[in-house]
Amino acid sequence: MSSRRKMAYWTEMAPEAKGGSGMAGESRPAAPKAPAADAALRLLTFLAAQRSPVPAARASAELGLPRSTTYDLLATLVQHGYALHLPHERQYAIGPKAYEVASAYARHAPLARVGRRIVERMVDAAGESGHLGSLQGGDVLYLVEERAKNRPSLVTDIGVRLPAHLTATGRAMLAALPSAHLRTLYSAGAELAQRTEADAPRTVAQLHAQLDEARRDGVAWERGEVTDGMVSVGAAVLDQAGWPVAALSLTWDGASVTPEKAQSCAALVRRAADDMARVISGRRPG
Repeated sequence: MSSRRKMAYWTEMAPEAKGGSGMAGESRPAAPKAPAADAALRLLTFLAAQRSPVPAARASAELGLPRSTTYDLLATLVQHGYALHLPHERQYAIGPKAYEVASAYARHAPLARVGRRIVERMVDAAGESGHLGSLQGGDVLYLVEERAKNRPSLVTDIGVRLPAHLTATGRAMLAALPSAHLRTLYSAGAELAQRTEADAPRTVAQLHAQLDEARRDGVAWERGEVTDGMVSVGAAVLDQAGWPVAALSLTWDGASVTPEKAQSCAALVRRAADDMARVISGRRPG
């Protein structure tokens, strides 16, 4: 689209300088004061609501934007990391920068406050330490930590980041992401970082095998891969679109907990994650 045509498009979207707004008595929504910003934000919101990548033509049609304008906006979002372009599939998806913005919001707003109460109840019921974390790129950012009585301090304090592929919270959220997003985070030949001598995934293929288990079981496990001897189980908190906005976990000394209690902790984490998902999405129990 030429500069003159682009200007004409944005001018058409802008408020009229003079004259009426149409037929007498007809109610029309106010035109945006910054049409370009409005279009970019609507496009970003559209991408965030999709469960998988979409072609630009679909975004253009559903938002009522010219195709050339849609491509220009997508290119800008990709340049700044707010959208991902999958050239082989000719599709677009929400980008990692959008997750960073969501994580920043979570640090200061209701997600952490709602999560704290749920973590406290979960810890009281289990007698083990609990956490709430969110995904930020390839890391987990811990938003809430609640240490159980007579339990040791852990590395997962508030504000700490750890590689998502090593943690129960991280794996739970990664398992809920579309495959296209996982490919952007972990290239096929990547060698994954390690913290301990435990049997953590070292390749992307090994990580995908663990994520398949998490999808099957509804929880993700971590055994000594963050701290020697400690075991964690985590479950993702999903929004209405099925995106993992956070994850909850419980952590304990692997030598002091029976397999039966470990499964009980897993059930507690699943229920707590479901409860939190209902609270943040406004859904009623049922």
